[in-house]
Parts: sequence; structure tokens; C-alpha cells
Amino acid sequence: MHSPFFVRFFYMEFTNNLVLYKTHNLPAQSLYPYTIMMKKAFLILIGIAMCCSAPGYAQQSGYGDHSAMILVPGGKFSMGAEDGDPDEMPAHAVSIDSFYIDLHEVTIGQYKKFMDATGHQPPLYWQPELDRPDDPVGGVSWEDAAAYASWLGKRLPTEAEWEYAARGGSAREKYPWGAAPDTGYANFKSFGILPVKSLKPSGYGLYDMIGNVWEWCADWYDSAYYDASSGKSPRGPVTGTHKVLRGGAWYCDAKEVRVTNRFFALPDAKSYNVGFRCVKSVK
Repeated sequence: MHSPFFVRFFYMEFTNNLVLYKTHNLPAQSLYPYTIMMKKAFLILIGIAMCCSAPGYAQQSGYGDHSAMILVPGGKFSMGAEDGDPDEMPAHAVSIDSFYIDLHEVTIGQYKKFMDATGHQPPLYWQPELDRPDDPVGGVSWEDAAAYASWLGKRLPTEAEWEYAARGGSAREKYPWGAAPDTGYANFKSFGILPVKSLKPSGYGLYDMIGNVWEWCADWYDSAYYDASSGKSPRGPVTGTHKVLRGGAWYCDAKEVRVTNRFFALPDAKSYNVGFRCVKSVK
């Protein structure tokens, strides 16, 4: 069913003003500068659209126990892409040790438990009366994400770990599930964020590695890092000004949600469209 015209119109206006595309070369510090009022209006319209197009959606509710992690077996893979953007080149061999990774992105419900236990400040755009507990948490900086991970005895994934897990065992495919984009596996080119586990899992049984919200990685970002990257569990540059973001988000096109696509933001930047998931080393 087609979404109502006013939802599609608001979506176009919203994305035209708020979306930060890498191809536009906009400064990272201008990441999504919109107001709480705009978010409220947008979420209300999205709710109307979902009610019109997804009758079974209301069954997604409750905090649930979403603490599961998946063991990703160590191995070797080709990181990057020779036919991608300049910062994805050169494709290079990387070996990764085994690690555990969250089944899905950290949810609002999970993050609320962290806030209740630690007194940590709420994310930007925190709206308990509007937000669903099973939505991925957004509005968190890299520093917030790292604090949450540390609280659980976890950490943020390195960029190499993230790409290795996202590939799901596939060697050189553009997407975790294969060569062609598929919205059955990932939330992109859509009207908004979905609750975690709404779509099919990809390799390793992971959900939403692609789309829904961008995910923070541990590494500093350097567009030329692949030229000197270590082949053994690389951890990115020693220093930098921006942190790596991976995976794309709900508003992205197919090119932006390729498994090799790289993005970045300041560590203290907060966007409604940026979240994270955690990993844990195998001891």
C-alpha cells in the first residue's frame, strides 16, 4: 500500500534538509541539525504510515531479552573494494580473531537500563512517550556508545571486525546476503527506523548490519588508512579527529549500504540516525 501523500512529502523535505550524504562532501560537524519538534512530527507521520501499510506491526512491543551475542569465527577476508569509493581502496587481505557480536543494534530499552543503572545522560532526541523500546537507540555519541559497551564488559567493534561480521562469510559480495540490494534483509530507502529483528537475518544470523541506523566503530577514520592497514586484526589509525561509521541507515540508497561503504563523524556528534552494537573478544 502506498504511503499517504503528506508522509511522502514530509519525508522528502526531511531528507533534503537533514540527510548527510558522503557524496555531497558536507562537513561531519553539520550532521543532521534538526529540532525536537521536527522529530515529533516526523515520528507521528511515520506511525500513521505504518498503521496504513503494516497491520501486524503492532505485535512488536516490549523490552524483551535482546542481550544475545553471536560468535563470529576468526578467519581471513578481503577488506574494501576496488570498485568502491576512494576510501574503500585498495582491497586488502585481513585476518580477524574470533569474537562475539550483538545479534542486533542496541535498543532503546537496553539503553534505558544502562541509564537507570548509571545515571548516564539521555541520548539526544530522547522521547520515551514516542519511542518504541525495540527501536535501535539513536542520538548517541561515540563516547556514549563506548560508555555503554564498557558498562557491560564489552567494546565497540573495530572497523575490520564490523565489515567481517557484516559480510557474513561471503567473500566479495556487495551486500551481506549477495550481489543485489534487497529490502527484505535491510531497512534502507524507507520512511523511517524499524524495530530490531523486523527483517530477515543475514550471514551469521545477524540482524540490521545494513541499514536502519549507522553504527559507530572503535576506529579513528582516515580516508587513506587502507594503504597502510595492518593485515592482522587492524585497529585503525592511532589518532584522528573523526570516528568511523558503518552500515548506512534507513534513508540511504543502495550504494550507501554496500558492506564496504565507509563514513565518519566527530566523536561527540549525535544524530537520530546513528546507533551502535557491541562486541566482545573471545578469551
